[in-house]
Amino acid sequence: MPPYRLPLFPLNVVLFPGTALPLHIFEPRYRQLLADCLKGSRRFGIMPAGRASESPDLGAAGCVAEVKANEQLPDGRSNILVAGGPRFVLRDVYAAPEPYYVGLVDEFEDDAGTLPPGEAVRELRERFTEYLRVLRLLNDTEPEEPSLPGPPLALSFAVAAAVECDPATKQALLATRSTRDRVTQLLRMLPGLTAHLESALHVHRRAHGNGKGGAHTVLPSDL
Repeated sequence: MPPYRLPLFPLNVVLFPGTALPLHIFEPRYRQLLADCLKGSRRFGIMPAGRASESPDLGAAGCVAEVKANEQLPDGRSNILVAGGPRFVLRDVYAAPEPYYVGLVDEFEDDAGTLPPGEAVRELRERFTEYLRVLRLLNDTEPEEPSLPGPPLALSFAVAAAVECDPATKQALLATRSTRDRVTQLLRMLPGLTAHLESALHVHRRAHGNGKGGAHTVLPSDL
């Protein structure tokens, strides 16, 4: 597909293809962006603000967001749900009459021949399932088997979207053009992220156990 014009919404969150993201729209210029999108393709781009200004940096990666649901509030604000579409690289930013940014974007996919080995995909599923188990326990929610995509590319995006880490790390995962490299990076991250959650869970259970910070018996299911 040749480059095309796309309204842009600079945000400090990262949207991945095939994943969902709720957003609250309150600034007047982005209310206008939403209104224009709903009249047209229902698509806009989410990407980080620039390093020197809010205007996104040329060459940065973003993700197309398609509006799937819109709740208009009485005061003009909106709660929307978007789904991640293709990734893109920003080639130019237009001085447009619209109050929001409009960019020239060029879509991209992962490079051919970069699929990870099957054992790495299985390991990613296992480590992410354990990560989610501990996260749900920390949130006082019963663990359950997650519903994960089958293909390695979609799986890597789903895991990258769900793990709790800093936006810069997520942005690097989005921009990566190798499925194998993305899976490898996630496999490196997950043990540390899970260990951090386990430490927080231990403190959480001690606090709820007796309210005085006393000893808490660690059950096998806690490990």
